[in-house]
Amino acid sequence: LCETGELATLTLENGKILSVSPVIKPDSIGGEKLWLSPGFIDIQVNGYAGIDFNLEAWGDSDEVSFDPEALIEKLTASGTALVCPTITTNTRELIVSAFSRIAALLETSAELSSAVPGFHLEGPYLSPEEGARGAHPIERIREPDWEEFQLFQEAAGGRIKICTLAPEVPGALRFIEKLADAGVAPAIGHSNAGAETIRDAVSAGAKLSTHLGNGAKSLLPRHPNFIWEQLASDELCASIIADGFHLPDSVLRVFTRAKAAERILLVSDAVALGGLPPGRYAGGRYEVLDTGKIVTAGTPYLAGAGLLLDSCIPNMLRATDMSLAEVIRSVTSIPAALLGLQSSKGQLKVGYDADLTLFELTEKKPLRIVNTIRNGKIVYASHQ
Repeated sequence: LCETGELATLTLENGKILSVSPVIKPDSIGGEKLWLSPGFIDIQVNGYAGIDFNLEAWGDSDEVSFDPEALIEKLTASGTALVCPTITTNTRELIVSAFSRIAALLETSAELSSAVPGFHLEGPYLSPEEGARGAHPIERIREPDWEEFQLFQEAAGGRIKICTLAPEVPGALRFIEKLADAGVAPAIGHSNAGAETIRDAVSAGAKLSTHLGNGAKSLLPRHPNFIWEQLASDELCASIIADGFHLPDSVLRVFTRAKAAERILLVSDAVALGGLPPGRYAGGRYEVLDTGKIVTAGTPYLAGAGLLLDSCIPNMLRATDMSLAEVIRSVTSIPAALLGLQSSKGQLKVGYDADLTLFELTEKKPLRIVNTIRNGKIVYASHQ
């Protein structure tokens, strides 16, 4: 077990954990050393392997398709049992359509629905400033609109559980209060807010810093600035992209020491070009490198994330002081609590949902995923 390092036997029944029993004679068990954890939860996935949860996010590129069921299945090979499809800045019509189509698909399959604990809306209520808005199209960024959000939530069947926005834009603080009152976790991201505004957002109900350290201007005031303020806030968890490209190792170490392990979440923030062979895509605008890094072609600038949690976890173990148990909590119990599922998911306890990941730590990253289990059913099995 990742949490204790002890050998144990789990009994599953009707999609739940029926018992967790220690192995009495561990020396009688040989073979490879495998670790069992709750199923990994990724609260921020835009797309992967040529598939996008979003519609028309890559223009008219025929290299990217919309097939949520296939995308969820692809993610299981990385140990990701549960995923929050992330819909990003777009027109009202395309956001509504994306939510509607995914929600309709989930309604057709209880098994598929069990893979999605909620949706994440990232935008369109973000900073329009260069750098802060990242790759979000400036022409589709707008001020928070509660009536519009309710349209999104209706299209999503009430499944939007996280909403990322910039707290400094007009109307954002009241919007954060409404999100919190509605049971949606407000998240700060793609922002250039001052320190006081960050504090006001926390007071209004903000719970998360979305991919802290990214979606930010290259040059910030030495102090104060919004990174220090979010690091200092014990009310905020911080999601980070530990793919080896988005944040240097030194930043990972500082962030984890400042926030403490119980406030860190790992996310992939993967995009549709992730997992594709090296080359140029979307009419040559973007390039996937041999390392899996995705850049705007001909530049060093990132154009999204291409690696999944099975790569982020060993990166965190290598780069920070966090133990295996702590890193695993950042993709299990901590995101489960953010989603309000702390009593049913994210822990290996009797009565909890039988969402599990069995994996091996290898000298070469990523993890070797042996099995991914959701609701007591194997949804991925390694053939190695």
